[in-house]
Formats: sequence, structure tokens, C-alpha cells
Amino acid sequence: MFINRKVLKSIKKTKKSILLIGPRQTGKSTLIKTLNPDLSVNLSNEGIYLNFASNARELEQLIRAQKPKTVFIDEIQRLPSLLNTIQSILDDWSDPPQFYITGSSARKLRRGQANLLPGRIFSYNLGPLSASELEYSLRQDVITHGSLPGIYTERELEVREKLLKSYAGIYLKEEIQAEALTKNLEGFARFIFVAAAEATKYLDLAKLAMQAKIERHSAVRWFELLEDTLMVTRASPFTKSNRKRLVQHPRFFFFDNGILNALLKNFVDSADRSGFLFENLFFSQLQTSAFAADKEIEVSSFRTDHGAELDFIVEVSGTVWAIECKASTDIAAVNTKPFKSFEAVYRKPHQRVIAYRGAEEKEIMGIKIIPWQKLLKHMGL
Repeated sequence: MFINRKVLKSIKKTKKSILLIGPRQTGKSTLIKTLNPDLSVNLSNEGIYLNFASNARELEQLIRAQKPKTVFIDEIQRLPSLLNTIQSILDDWSDPPQFYITGSSARKLRRGQANLLPGRIFSYNLGPLSASELEYSLRQDVITHGSLPGIYTERELEVREKLLKSYAGIYLKEEIQAEALTKNLEGFARFIFVAAAEATKYLDLAKLAMQAKIERHSAVRWFELLEDTLMVTRASPFTKSNRKRLVQHPRFFFFDNGILNALLKNFVDSADRSGFLFENLFFSQLQTSAFAADKEIEVSSFRTDHGAELDFIVEVSGTVWAIECKASTDIAAVNTKPFKSFEAVYRKPHQRVIAYRGAEEKEIMGIKIIPWQKLLKHMGL
């Protein structure tokens, strides 16, 4: 099953070198291979990695010998110093090749003082499959098994779940242990499972530390590791108000529901789980849809100190959307109080919407009720 990734269109248009960032198994390497690069360097291969790590001129020598027009560097986070060589080639050579570079996190590279080649390279993000890439018809089981390309296209349910369950082990071994990001792998493993159990909630690092039986400073550092490797993303608190006191704690979400459920060892869309699973799904689809469309997006959470709360405030393409998520397939009545509370804080034009799992668009008491995939389409995502 071939699925055309939307960001590929943007990448094909540019003559600049590109950096493609995304979590493991989102299809970065597969996408770049469709461009048929003349020279490929896979730094996840230990032999190739050691050759490049031990010889600072290895890349230059290969390019001078083979004279490629395009060069693919995979897993650049394993050897960030190679970006300095790439900069030298782009700056000093009269006819440099075009570079396609992939990595697991631009933020992780910056933390390692990597040179991200400002002005010389365009950066793009790649997430799981977005609703737009599947004509806004993602299967219903996306809420339990997510939309990583290799998982979504696998027909056998048993195989899908086995692959998802193996993801955590591979992530810990190849992303955390291999890169020596922490010495306490056992404690980090406990922490990531605890974090999964608290997904979509307001971030409380002291609580996470207590439940994982680790020090708070470790929880702070390890949560940043989850962010650096793109496993989780924060939804910052909405702060554009001088009139009201708002809760200043962010919420956090996992990048894919399949990975979240694999960590929780539960793939059932039960009544007691559907609410937080739907919120995580919608947030992850907001992010990956913006990546696919190559659009800037800002997603925040809204909660007053009196408890009025909206799931998401989304700013995209100049429009502000106040969104409440409902996992139901039918909405018969609407609580307008959270929308009125936001309106009292944000006195500018905005869209008031409930995203739900039903099939029909309707309006109740001035609030639009829109199927969640159609809403993404209305938002231009």
C-alpha cells in the first residue's frame, strides 16, 4: 500500500539541502529513498558510523570520488559534527551536491551544539500518517493502533500489536542506551511507562517522579529526553490574557496512539479510556497534519483558576480555534460555559467548535459540532 507523504511535494520543489526530522518509524528514510539519492550514508550502520567517526574527511573523500548530485545522510543525530563538514562543502565548493539529512530531533541536535546550517538548509518535520494523507478517512482503529506507516499498512492485527509492543524496547535500546543518554536505563524505563499513564493530563513532574520511584531532578531531565526524541509534546497553557488568572501548567501528549497504548499494554477502546485516547489522537493529528502541510501551528490548553476548561486553543493560518473534544459519536447537548469563559479572556474573533467521532456536521447553541477529520480539513490541515 503506497501512501504519498504530503511533505514530499515541498521537498521536491526546493533546490536547497534539507533536514527531515521525525520520531522513529515515521518513514523518514523511506521518503528520502523515493528521491533516488546518488550517495547514501546510513549512520545507524555501526561499521559506517565508525568509519565516519574515526575519519573527519570520510564524507569529502566519498563525494570527491563519486561526484554525486544528491547525498542522503541518515540518522545524523548519531554524529552531529558531520554537519560542520556539510557546511564546509556547501560554503566552499563551487558545485556542491544537494544533501538530504534525516534525524530524530532538531532540538536534540541543538542540545549537542550541532550546527544546523542556518540559511543553508531547509528543515521539515515528519510525523505518523495524517488524515489529509489518507483523504480524511483514517480508519476507526487509529485511536487504538495509531498511524505509523508500517503499522497502519499491516493487515494482521496480531502483527501490528506485536510491532507496537516492540517499539518501546527498540527505543530504549537504540535511542537511549546506544546514545548513552542516561546510565539508569531501568529507571528511565519505569519513567516512560508512568508518563504514558499520565498522558493528556497537566504535567506534574513531582508526581511522575514519585510514581516512577526516582528523584525529581531525574524526572525533569528524562521528560526533556522524551521531548528531545519526539516521543511527547507539550501543549503550553494559553497565556494571552491580562484580565483573568489562568492555570499555567502545560498538558502533554504522545506522538502516536499506537505507541501510547503499547506502553500501557492495552489496545482496547473502552468507555473509561476513549476520552483521553481521543484527545491524544486529535492533538497528535493536529501536529502531524501541520507537519504534512508545512504550516506553522500553535496549540495550547485553556483552564481558568475556577475550573473552566477547553481542550485546545489552536492558532493556524491566522485563525484561532477554541476546540473541545468529545469521544462520543453523537452530541445532543452542549455545555457553553467553557466557550464563554474563553470568550471573556480572548475578546477577538475565533471559531468555537466541538470535535467528535460522529459523522454529521451540525450546530447547537451557536457551537459547531464537526467530525474530527472534517474539522482538520476545515482548518486547512
